[in-house]
Amino acid sequence: MTLWFVFALMTVAAIFAVLWPLGRRALPQSGGSEAAVYKDQLSEIDRDVAADMIGPTEAEAARVEISRRLLAAVDGERDLPPQSNVKLRRSAAVSALIGLPLLAVAFYLWLGSPQLGDFPLAGRSQAADASQPLTNLVAQVEAHLEKNPTDGRGWNVLAPVLARLGRFDDAVSAYRNSIRYNGDGAERRSDLGEALAGAAGGVVTSEAKAEFERAVALNADDPKANYFLGLAAEQDGRNVDAAAIWRTMLAKAPADAPWRPLVQAALVRVGGPPAPALPDGAMAAAKEMNEADRGAMIRGMVDRLATRLKQNGDDVEGWLRLVRAYMVMGDRDKAASAVTDARRAVAGDTERLRQLNEGLKNLGLDG
Repeated sequence: MTLWFVFALMTVAAIFAVLWPLGRRALPQSGGSEAAVYKDQLSEIDRDVAADMIGPTEAEAARVEISRRLLAAVDGERDLPPQSNVKLRRSAAVSALIGLPLLAVAFYLWLGSPQLGDFPLAGRSQAADASQPLTNLVAQVEAHLEKNPTDGRGWNVLAPVLARLGRFDDAVSAYRNSIRYNGDGAERRSDLGEALAGAAGGVVTSEAKAEFERAVALNADDPKANYFLGLAAEQDGRNVDAAAIWRTMLAKAPADAPWRPLVQAALVRVGGPPAPALPDGAMAAAKEMNEADRGAMIRGMVDRLATRLKQNGDDVEGWLRLVRAYMVMGDRDKAASAVTDARRAVAGDTERLRQLNEGLKNLGLDG
């Protein structure tokens, strides 16, 4: 309400400043007409000459000066506006001062909505956009980028939408522009590689692989880039390399990483080990733990398994679970030590040794 009052006051002040000169009237001459005064002065000079109070030369000079002033005064009185015109201008000024605000308020009450709350431009744009098809919104963004091709933020928004719509070639161009105008980054490189793979029907081409390698060079733990590098190895027939890449990812990833199920499924697909499973009771307890406690619990279970196998080394499946657990945990030294201990434990049993070697091959280790 205070803001409305300030705006109204500013409007009145502006109108008053413009119309005030129209209402001004000429100030009346004090002491009668100025021309009459100069006429009296001329008569007085004649009286002074007759009384020998001034000489003829001084009298003539005085008459010239007073006559000049008399002519100026007569011209000034002739230029003064008639009283009726002054009254008319004052009436127009007062009418405009009062009438214009009243007219504006009347139009606003008729055409406007004084009871409607504030609705910012951003909110209006979002409300209008929500009802439009996605393709229409994409077309609007593309039209904007045609006029503003250096808008890096626009390319950053458009690129993933194009990829989601299956327009992979356009998405590739958008990701390249995003990198050009926003700067390089592991996430943008991996997104570009994914779009290139999408354009190739899911095949990780050499061009896409190069982008994933650039992403890993910028961030060694980038999950998308590492997953696709593993997929490239799988597509090349290098299942062992693919499994190694994905095992490393799982070893470094938190337990609640959203991409963990995808990588676990890919690892099983190439014959690698899935993540070590916990008993049902331990799984329920692990859900209530923080990351540090959950990791400590898993390590404790692995240590107990290792202790049991040292006491009874005939359990081939137990040895394979232990090796698999160490590999998933990223402890390759302990995994290699467990392989040595396992072979030593079953060295006297040909069948168990064969089962152990086959299981190690499935884990990506030499038989």
